[in-house]
Amino acid sequence: MLAEEYAGMFDLSGKVVLVAGGTGAIGGEMAAAIAGCGASVAVAGLAKEDPEAAAQKIIDRGGKAVGLPLNLMDAASLQETVAAVEAQLGPLHAMINAAGTHIEQTAEEMTPEAWDFVLSVNLRGAFFLSQAAARSMIANQIGGSIVHVTSVRSGLGIRRGYAAYCASKGGLGILIKQLASEWAKYGIRVNGIAPTFTRTPLVESYLNDPAFYNALVERIPLGRVCETRDLAGIAVFLASDASSFITGQNIFVDGGVTATQ
Repeated sequence: MLAEEYAGMFDLSGKVVLVAGGTGAIGGEMAAAIAGCGASVAVAGLAKEDPEAAAQKIIDRGGKAVGLPLNLMDAASLQETVAAVEAQLGPLHAMINAAGTHIEQTAEEMTPEAWDFVLSVNLRGAFFLSQAAARSMIANQIGGSIVHVTSVRSGLGIRRGYAAYCASKGGLGILIKQLASEWAKYGIRVNGIAPTFTRTPLVESYLNDPAFYNALVERIPLGRVCETRDLAGIAVFLASDASSFITGQNIFVDGGVTATQ
């Protein structure tokens, strides 16, 4: 049937997907959507974020998931996390990296400690997580998809203290292209998802300020902020065979922001 032929392009049944940062609002939405499309999902996050509880929420909704610890500051432990995914769920088919951090300091006041921490998590950690995932995919000879959540700030500055954040996301944008170029021969695709300001509990106080909210949406052609659900579909798309000829791209999910700046 025609419907089955094309709907099957997005079917993740039998696939194993690691969602780093799956304990957060964005990563959690992506993990739920991926599980809803049939994949077995490893939800990885810091122990204090309780990845097991995040995985249980997916299980309670009918999905298959496990929770695993994640430490982006420790390259060796990232190899262990991927090995744990293989041991519990099977060979890794896709990795979604929705983990990240930010410390707001003006450029003239930025401390070496703040700079190093943001770059270590958002860029260094992203690379070694990609390396761990790719090593698994290469060893199993099944290809795969690696997806990083970047930001519109990977290509746009902002009049706030975002020097470290913008540098890390901009670096991640070109890293995506480099890894896509190197790993294409193994059938591994590497892409990014670049959202604009997204509604999560961490920014709810900003969005509840009418002056801030109105100024924000005035700059977004579609007239609203990004919702976590807006990012779920693109995560499924990039993890699935529907995007089998897309690699090295940083796809902006921004309501038109980058079309006007």
